[in-house]
Amino acid sequence: MKIAVLSRNTGLYSTRRLIEAIEQRGHEGVVIDHMKCDIIMDDKGPSIFYEGEPLDDVDAVIPRIGASVTFYGTAVVRQFEMKDVFSAVDSIAITRSRDKLRSLQILSRSGLNMPKTAFTNFSKEENKVLKHIGEAPVVIKLLEGTQGLGVVLAETNKAATSVVEAFESLKTRVILQEFIEEAGGADVRAFIVNGEVVGAMKRQGKEGEFRSNLHRGGHAKLIKLSRQEKTTALGAAKAMGLAIAGVDMLQSKRGPMVLEVNSSPGLEGIEKATGIDIAEKIIEYIEQSLSKKRRPKSKVQA
Repeated sequence: MKIAVLSRNTGLYSTRRLIEAIEQRGHEGVVIDHMKCDIIMDDKGPSIFYEGEPLDDVDAVIPRIGASVTFYGTAVVRQFEMKDVFSAVDSIAITRSRDKLRSLQILSRSGLNMPKTAFTNFSKEENKVLKHIGEAPVVIKLLEGTQGLGVVLAETNKAATSVVEAFESLKTRVILQEFIEEAGGADVRAFIVNGEVVGAMKRQGKEGEFRSNLHRGGHAKLIKLSRQEKTTALGAAKAMGLAIAGVDMLQSKRGPMVLEVNSSPGLEGIEKATGIDIAEKIIEYIEQSLSKKRRPKSKVQA
């Protein structure tokens, strides 16, 4: 079986680990830069060309699409799907999860516990919006922010109003979210593969930092999830339609709260924190999915 990892950087930990896992399980692994793929549509059907050559021998793809190239990257994934190539993560689910506002709307509709969040189009109504959240401190997030960038903690209502006004003067959309103080600058990431939590870690922000992202200097350790945390994480991934996901949650007095659902969660932090071979779990999922897909349908007896 030939499995392609859609990644722009062969040196990334996640990309390398996936290729290692593919080859260790006896398959052929290749890295394809999705930004160098050409999508062709004509009366012969959908096709993909990579560096001038047609891609016709790929059995499955593992999308590792960066947030900055979501539009083109998901178009490439969708083209593979049109060619009946199995994708470990659906293109529509990637698009859905990358739209921060849409994903929060979906999570809210699903009845999942989450920090109260507000979004408005009226720049002069910040104080009115703040009333929906409650008293400061309040977290203000850019809709396009990733890895903890574009996230601000406003300690007072006045500060929150000033921050929102500053962002909106730059024509930048933001959401306002209640601050869960008891989380203590930490969150929990549950890594899900095919409807199962295969690993979990607790990420703690560095001293004085309310963001727990490892890219911001935080550290991670193995954690055993409670039954409620597992149920919440699985419910969030299911709501987003993601077979592979990193679900970020806060531990609060009101139970686990979903912060975000990541469609391309990194493997380095979770594998090092847990010692679990997450990459192999992903390849096993692909093997099982393709086996079911290729299994001949049993004939219905008259």
